[in-house]
Amino acid sequence: MHRSLGRRRPRVLLLVTLLSALFTTSLTTALVAPASAATLSVSAAIADQGGSTATVTGYVVGQPTSQSSVVTSGFPNDYALALADTADETDTDDMLYVQVSSGFRADWGLQSNPGLLGEQVEVTGTLTPYFSPHPGLKSPSAFAMGDGGSDPGDPGDPGDGGPAGYYDSAAGLSGTALKGALHDIIDDHTEVSYSTVWAALRETDEDPGNSSNVVELYSRRSISKYDNGGNVDDWNREHVWAKSHGDFGTSQGPGTDLHHLRPTDVTVNGARSNLDFDNGGSGVHQCGACGVDGDSFEPPDVVKGDVARMIFYMAVRYEGDDGHPDLELNDAVGNGSAPRHGRLSVLLDWHAQDPVSAAEERRNEVIFEDWQGNRNPFIDHPEYAAQIW
Repeated sequence: MHRSLGRRRPRVLLLVTLLSALFTTSLTTALVAPASAATLSVSAAIADQGGSTATVTGYVVGQPTSQSSVVTSGFPNDYALALADTADETDTDDMLYVQVSSGFRADWGLQSNPGLLGEQVEVTGTLTPYFSPHPGLKSPSAFAMGDGGSDPGDPGDPGDGGPAGYYDSAAGLSGTALKGALHDIIDDHTEVSYSTVWAALRETDEDPGNSSNVVELYSRRSISKYDNGGNVDDWNREHVWAKSHGDFGTSQGPGTDLHHLRPTDVTVNGARSNLDFDNGGSGVHQCGACGVDGDSFEPPDVVKGDVARMIFYMAVRYEGDDGHPDLELNDAVGNGSAPRHGRLSVLLDWHAQDPVSAAEERRNEVIFEDWQGNRNPFIDHPEYAAQIW
């Protein structure tokens, strides 16, 4: 019996040795296993440029082309993104420049995916200057849509925006038939008073980064919700379809329709006046990116599509069948008091160059749910513009 135990002892010792080695290896692996990347805001990522790996959440606000230059249209390639903590950020000092390496460019580059502008995304990579010394994120390992958004590589079928069934009667139509069907869908909305517009704009145009402020349409300045009025540097109520084009003034209906009323700096509003929209002109106080000349006004690139879609909405909503003027588009400027607005060809270009943003989608939803009960079809279905005009 003693000889039997002696023969087994080496096997027992071998088993103990193997279990000990396995435990030691597992413990060592657990101790040295890398921690998952931290998740940071853009401002936090800007402050931490020491080469650590992190996941950064922010809004796509353009493409950096140099240390201090970010473009919001006419993207030259798919190589980089600029992220910010708010979708309306214009100060490059508050942006993180993100490298888009070759494996991600088809789905995440702005030239190939201009609809990413204004969307929230999450990017994982190394926090280190890009377009040095500008704060950046390089060598990305992952991209994803933020806040439950969908992957841009799987955008779904065009024309599936809006509540289920809302646009069913417009399906398969084009030209004047489509325009008429959309009019029937969005007319008879709840009309607010001109005095109520102040309160409505405080909700529809709230700064997503500061709930005490609104964002002015043209200047993109964030300003207190209650700095409204008629004094210099106040914000007031801009009629994007100039109210003299059809002479409807501030009467309920076109004069108070929230789908084209926006907070605007007083001086910029005065410079825009009742001008038609076109390319060209010189900048104005509070909006150096605007252009104004004797017969037209050009908004900044970042809101050109917004302006076009508001004008398209007005031309469909108001057809002269409900006591309001029949508003129509033409390819001219200098329309004066006629119920016409231009320049149509330029507005169609702007619509294509500046796709629908998350901020527009949110605004459309707020107006639909909280104020008027109707929607802007050209935000939900951008393809409708080419199908009508």
